[in-house]
Amino acid sequence: MKRKIYYWSPSISKVGTIKTTLNSAISLAKFQNDYEIKILNVFGEWSKYKTLLKQHNVEVEDLTFDYYNFLPKNGFLASRLSYVIIILISLFPLIFFLRKKKPDFLIIHLLTSLPLFLWSILNLNTNLIFRISGYIRLNYFRKKLWSISEKKIFKVLCQTEQQKKLLLENNIFKGEKLLLIPDAIINVKEFLNKKNILNLKKQETDEKNYFLAAGRFTRQKNFIYLIKEFKKFCKKHPDEKLLIFGEGEQKKIMQDEIDKSNLSKNIKIFNFTENIYYYMKSSKAFILSSKWEEVGLVIVEAAMCNSFVISSNCKNGPEEFLLNGKAGLLFDNNIEDKLFHKLIQFKDLSKTQILEKKVLAKKNCKKFTMFRISLMLRDIIENKDLAN
Repeated sequence: MKRKIYYWSPSISKVGTIKTTLNSAISLAKFQNDYEIKILNVFGEWSKYKTLLKQHNVEVEDLTFDYYNFLPKNGFLASRLSYVIIILISLFPLIFFLRKKKPDFLIIHLLTSLPLFLWSILNLNTNLIFRISGYIRLNYFRKKLWSISEKKIFKVLCQTEQQKKLLLENNIFKGEKLLLIPDAIINVKEFLNKKNILNLKKQETDEKNYFLAAGRFTRQKNFIYLIKEFKKFCKKHPDEKLLIFGEGEQKKIMQDEIDKSNLSKNIKIFNFTENIYYYMKSSKAFILSSKWEEVGLVIVEAAMCNSFVISSNCKNGPEEFLLNGKAGLLFDNNIEDKLFHKLIQFKDLSKTQILEKKVLAKKNCKKFTMFRISLMLRDIIENKDLAN
């Protein structure tokens, strides 16, 4: 009988964890044939992925009903209200589902408070694998919930060494439960297809010789800081260009900052594109200005596309991926003039120095392939020891 491996990863917005959850589930189904893989569709958030997942032998299991479009999504308070609604509606259906289906493992990525609470009060036969996603804010509620549920958790998966160190220092989880498992970011087959098919659709711009940034237009991504720093850079190098791809609530604020600074010829904003690999491959450098990230899917993808990476040293992972600056350039997070000076430094690098850093970054990408992550997850499921 196949082992039942189910995923819990409800999200109301387009976050990187959606892609890594997809890749994780697909990789297990593709490379480990003796598992039954399902993703729980809590409120309709996975409905649009059903066809894609079915093609890869991953089933989407509806937990309740589809009310995704009715949930408030924009803003801190609206999102918190949505999470409360989701928890209240999902509480009993999740209990009934777990007792009826009895999955061998449940891997939880997002909105983890509900399954952690259930495991802490109920005797469930399912092994709980807790995936830590994103920047860890150890508030009182979170520390308490994690400590209470610690005994019922089978393993805790950390994205970075920084995450693992933080959890160990705070004595929340026992060391033997903490494992370092990078995100499943690189689907090699998909990457090669997107990289080589440069005209998936009409290109948004014919700009050449540009810097690139991409992500959700939110406070976390810190694009206003990026625009202000690039403005200083343009005063010394007036012909430089920056393209920013994405979508989100700060788009108007960003465009206003560009217009106010008279940078419309230097900085251009474009909507989200499925063909971002094309722009990464053609850029002179990719810039990550985030205030916090896990590793940052986009810098791994950029490095895979042979783009040079310039990143903030934000927690939790860009420093690790860029080998503390050996595989790219790092600037002090959200501090005035720091990115500006790194852009100037980049201009002064020789072709040999740029190539050396690119090669190191690309070698580091192998840690994030779907095949490698599937092997690491298999070792956990088969209860083998992982060497960290």
